[in-house]
Amino acid sequence: MKIRVLIIDDEKEFLDVLAERLENRGFSVVKALDGDEGVGVLRDTDVDVVVLDVLMPGKDGISTLREIKTLKPLVEVIMFTGHATVETAVKGMEMGAFDYLMKPTENRELIEKIVNAYVRKSEHEMRIRNAEIKRILLAQAEE
Repeated sequence: MKIRVLIIDDEKEFLDVLAERLENRGFSVVKALDGDEGVGVLRDTDVDVVVLDVLMPGKDGISTLREIKTLKPLVEVIMFTGHATVETAVKGMEMGAFDYLMKPTENRELIEKIVNAYVRKSEHEMRIRNAEIKRILLAQAEE
């Protein structure tokens, strides 16, 4: 199964190049040019990992992260920026971002972070499924 990645970045050329690089490495990629579009895509599309630019016009990455985590808490988010500050990185991590990368980054480093984020999401989903199975079996045993 392909890892499904949503990239949200207002720099269209960067967005297109990054999407092409990830697709060439076997990822399924959808794109959005701003936070509102990204949240809309997330409502309609199942994704595993979001690569999210921090500094965008309109809704910034931190506000978008907040909406993503409210809408789909298990989706992992990698914050991505060329203008990072330690404070922004800490705030993003406190709000549930999986990790933080500076632009530009090497493809290898980004791919490694995406795979690790996917593994964490998959592990969370497995624990939830196992807890639900256990709850059902216990309820049946009590009947």
